[in-house]
Amino acid sequence: MDVFEAIKKRRSVREYTGKRIPRDLLERLLKAARDAPSAKNLQPWRLIVVTDRKLLEALVPVCHNQGFIADSGALLVGITEDEKWSKIDLAIALDHVSLAAAALGLGTCWIGAFHGNEVRKMLDIPEEFHVTMCMTVGYPADKGQSPTKKSIEEVVHLEHYGKGWH
Repeated sequence: MDVFEAIKKRRSVREYTGKRIPRDLLERLLKAARDAPSAKNLQPWRLIVVTDRKLLEALVPVCHNQGFIADSGALLVGITEDEKWSKIDLAIALDHVSLAAAALGLGTCWIGAFHGNEVRKMLDIPEEFHVTMCMTVGYPADKGQSPTKKSIEEVVHLEHYGKGWH
């Protein structure tokens, strides 16, 4: 699958089969994250990969009771250092994961609703890191489809705001 197909296929998955993701597929996703661009190539982020079913279930309440986390194959917990572009760099890395996952037949969902200090305690995250964002990865329970997007004319302006693309 080429990158444009993966972009079109990617969607937020909130219903997973619970099937484990083979380690080699997880490594492919993590390499996609590692290969993402980063300001000054600092890579001021880390990922904690949670695959243990009991730990995934325990994380549900601290992630605003998003039950599908427990059924995912993995939860990637993104933590960042106090570098200027660290949050953006992490977002780029996780976006690479989401596209790679789509290409591999896996689904993802960005998780922004969580209690960072609780996640920190549960996963033994050092104080110098911020729990910034999380992402579920797993086998979607259904094929689903990506939502309809706005037209290019609605989201793109040429040269100046208010000047249409065409």
